[in-house]
Amino acid sequence: MKNQLISIVLPVFNEEAGIQATIDTLLNYIEQQEENYELIFVDDGSKDKSVEIIKRALAQNDHIKLVEFSRNFGHQLAITAGLEYTKGDAVVVMDADLQDPPEVIPQMIKKWREGYQIVYGKRMQRDGETIFKKFTAKMFYRTFQKLATINMPLDTGDFRLMDRRAVQQLLKLHEKDPFVRGQVTWIGFKQTSVLYHRQERIAGETKYPLSKMIKLAVDGITSFSMKPLHFVNLFSVVPLTSGVFSLGYLIATSNYSFASIGITVLLFTLGLLMLSIGILGSYLGRVLDQVNNRPRFIVSKTEGFEERNKGIHHFSARQINN
Repeated sequence: MKNQLISIVLPVFNEEAGIQATIDTLLNYIEQQEENYELIFVDDGSKDKSVEIIKRALAQNDHIKLVEFSRNFGHQLAITAGLEYTKGDAVVVMDADLQDPPEVIPQMIKKWREGYQIVYGKRMQRDGETIFKKFTAKMFYRTFQKLATINMPLDTGDFRLMDRRAVQQLLKLHEKDPFVRGQVTWIGFKQTSVLYHRQERIAGETKYPLSKMIKLAVDGITSFSMKPLHFVNLFSVVPLTSGVFSLGYLIATSNYSFASIGITVLLFTLGLLMLSIGILGSYLGRVLDQVNNRPRFIVSKTEGFEERNKGIHHFSARQINN
């Protein structure tokens, strides 16, 4: 067990206020463990001093490594990039704000040694989050489970441990807008959960406002479900049915004018058409992203890996091809 390497991937975006506390907490944690650890911070185009703080810590500790994006590519791609650089026998993905407590990792490792290839954290409680965010998150997971072709566990995020083999299979997926927790469910393997209490952020503000939450939800549903497209076909029946009933109502009564009924039906039909076009557009957008075949992300610099000994930084083939 002392020879086992555990990689921890931490996406970072404007975490200046709390990143030093995260580094100190994780370094204190790994000093007490019997396994070897590497901490891989992936900077997702931060505009504050997050990178400077990580670099200072990196210069003093060989456990720390840094991957820098050329710009902001998003949380899910930051996770994906971090996985590419791991060497561990097992890989843990966690947020860089200490909402995912390191104390849960030994429980995950214990399950891993029992034979599970994927161990995800299941949140019993979420501190420091608004009622609205808790409600929308709860509704998303349950809606996703109804629509998707995979049985993604409820109330889980990206905080999880993955065996090396599971990571290798996950990296074979090349979606431009990945929904990582859905992909992890899709690849299969023997999976289980550990319960934990998600803590309040130690500093700073959430990097997942409503707009990003909506995008994540759309990416997740359009990645793993065709049911919205089936709903579009059903919508096409509604205008015809409405027209028939409106005509029958017009003939049966004289209380309403033809114009008022016609306008009502027209507005209802236009609303359905706009919704249908929006659903189709979401799927076509994903197809366009795949067809364009652009790199999913661009790494501008890495530190703490093999390049530390060589004194150089360069683009690797895997960075160019992803």
